[in-house]
Amino acid sequence: MSRASHRTALLFATLGAIGFSFKAIFVKLAYRYGVDAETLLALRMGLSLPFFIVMGLVADARAAQRMDGRDWLWMVALGFSGYYLSSYLDFLGLRYITAALERLILFLYPTLVILLSALFLAKPIGRRTLAALALCYCGIGLAVGHDLHIAGEARDVALGGALVFASSLSYALYLMGNGQVVGRLGSMRVTAFATSVASVLCIAQFFVLRPVSALDLPWQVYALGVAMALMSTVAPVWLVSEAIRRLGAGPVSLMGTLGPVVTILLGWLLLDEALGISQLAGASLVIAGVLVMARR
Repeated sequence: MSRASHRTALLFATLGAIGFSFKAIFVKLAYRYGVDAETLLALRMGLSLPFFIVMGLVADARAAQRMDGRDWLWMVALGFSGYYLSSYLDFLGLRYITAALERLILFLYPTLVILLSALFLAKPIGRRTLAALALCYCGIGLAVGHDLHIAGEARDVALGGALVFASSLSYALYLMGNGQVVGRLGSMRVTAFATSVASVLCIAQFFVLRPVSALDLPWQVYALGVAMALMSTVAPVWLVSEAIRRLGAGPVSLMGTLGPVVTILLGWLLLDEALGISQLAGASLVIAGVLVMARR
């Protein structure tokens, strides 16, 4: 790979991580206008759906192997776990906790993949990995303590943290299933079609739970929905996929450690979230733990 191509791939990975980091910020800003999680999620995924359909069709046309009925069942299962359920739980959790804590808890998904693999696939956990897990969860403890100090409502922090942790668990299950098919079908095709399935589920959920009149929203919510769909959903998915194609998953996952730091800074700048020593220390421990696991 040429030096210019390598720099481009690193830029893609960096921009993708930053794009994903904005999602919680957009959600918290939209909540200030009284929109609920179901409507906001449907808006985000509905606006993203046309782009993912096109991305999936292009990837499918370039693929040598056609998808069969079993592959489409995989897309439904992955779309439900990885992008519908995970996103819905995440949006619900953001009602109760800061964007910074949400991002740190979501960032635990590599630890959950390891724990689930040990539980269901009998994969051993070495001492180095155990130390990394301890770092991550000590870091989360510090970050939760920070939120309890500034929020003062232990029940809200516990509920929001539990919802986002469940979101991270759902995404970890998606990653485990993703590994069963992505090598055969290709990363972009799996991501695009699974996300398309999730988008349809989010839209259907809205029409089941909310009247059409719920779409009578301030223009600011629609502006944030468009920004969320383009900047924090479609663009980073494409950027990260391209970066993985050029660099491989390992280096790109390391660039993803920028995410919690960016969200913490954005929460401080745009949401007036308090920035404390315990929160920064917790973020450092979580990132360090994930980096250790990434290098195992």
